[in-house]
Amino acid sequence: MAAQRLVGILGLQGAFEKHRRNVQALGVSACIVRHPDELTACTHLIIPGGESTTIQKLLNFNNLREPVIAFGKSHPVWGTCAGMILLAREVDDHRQTPLNLIDIAVKRNAYGRQIESFTTPMDLPFLDNAEPFHAVFIRAPIMEQSGPGVEALASVNGHTVMAREGRILVTSFHPELTDDLRLHEYFLGM
Repeated sequence: MAAQRLVGILGLQGAFEKHRRNVQALGVSACIVRHPDELTACTHLIIPGGESTTIQKLLNFNNLREPVIAFGKSHPVWGTCAGMILLAREVDDHRQTPLNLIDIAVKRNAYGRQIESFTTPMDLPFLDNAEPFHAVFIRAPIMEQSGPGVEALASVNGHTVMAREGRILVTSFHPELTDDLRLHEYFLGM
């Protein structure tokens, strides 16, 4: 019998409710995490898209920075868009002090301003289902560098937009804004 999973979704700012909806649609329990003690029962954690400097300030204000780092060293964590920025080793913005849970350097807002947001079909060769995933990019970051342990999983126009290193998964797009649950299912299998 498989162990009971509880996915924590960082609920400080951003599209956390949409992640909860997708996780629950897969039949898995989810909770919103706003305080360190709420992490203790979780088996997985999602850091949603939103505004990365705001999420970082709220992480610090709610004393969640160190607990999230400790959690990520032994549990699966997925960062989408702003979450990718927060999980990185390095960010092109001096206001950011990333969590350094994945060996990547990212560039914030690499695809431009909000008005330049777009969707695009994207191949996900690591999944058995060959259907393209319709990725939603909103002021998205790109991965500029990665360490030797980082596996690039998907790219758009020559830029890596999805990567994994051990238990840490990052996407520069917003899977929670679609009804396609394949990436949430992939994360739950980590």
